[in-house]
Amino acid sequence: MNQDIIISKNVRLYYGQKEALHGINLNFIKNKITALIGPSGCGKSTYLRCLDRMNDLIPEAKMTGTIKINNHDIYAPRVNVADLRREVGMVSQQPNPFPFSVFDNVAYGLRLEGIKNKKKLAPIVESSLKQAAIWDEVKDHLNDNALSFSGGQQQRICIARTLAIKPKIILLDEPTSALDPISSFQVENTLLSIKKDYTIIIVTHNMQQASRISDRTAFFLNGKLIEFDDTKRMFLNPKNEKTNDYLNGKFG
Repeated sequence: MNQDIIISKNVRLYYGQKEALHGINLNFIKNKITALIGPSGCGKSTYLRCLDRMNDLIPEAKMTGTIKINNHDIYAPRVNVADLRREVGMVSQQPNPFPFSVFDNVAYGLRLEGIKNKKKLAPIVESSLKQAAIWDEVKDHLNDNALSFSGGQQQRICIARTLAIKPKIILLDEPTSALDPISSFQVENTLLSIKKDYTIIIVTHNMQQASRISDRTAFFLNGKLIEFDDTKRMFLNPKNEKTNDYLNGKFG
């Protein structure tokens, strides 16, 4: 039975007086990949940042509505945001490894949690790099600076860094937009290989990417959720004319 791990109801996001998200109702099934698509500035990344409360860092931003993860309201007053962000990992658009070794990058979050012993860290680092499909390329270079690798390798190191702290949910904001096609393909394969263990939500401008890897797709336009459906169904037979126009390249 499909299980909704995230339930969001009537989510509105304001920047000062400007309403950027207009009452989004969107649920996510556990261990599935959901793509958020739509033209630039349509609200998909803004919505994504609601899920790990990164919009809290913008002084004028205010959210209303409810978002529950595993039936817990993540905006409730007593929620520890640091704990939330351990449960909900984020991989950003540009590969952003820290300027130190591959090992220390992947171990970073674990050390923050108090795990200092290298014998305890080593197997977690190795398994995270294997999950991120980058182990074979870096296993003999764990002490090399992560910035010395290609963009695609850096992005998979960043995915390994996220996996190391064992989140339940992984958010990715245009994770392959800065990468060449081969590196993008490797990141896509990584996501497909790990979805059995994680719930994945990916913002993408790339329609082919959404159709290749996602189970469900949500189409955003002007801060509104226009359509949400099984990916194959939406791409083959969209219900909304605006969705059809976007998928057929009439705007974007």
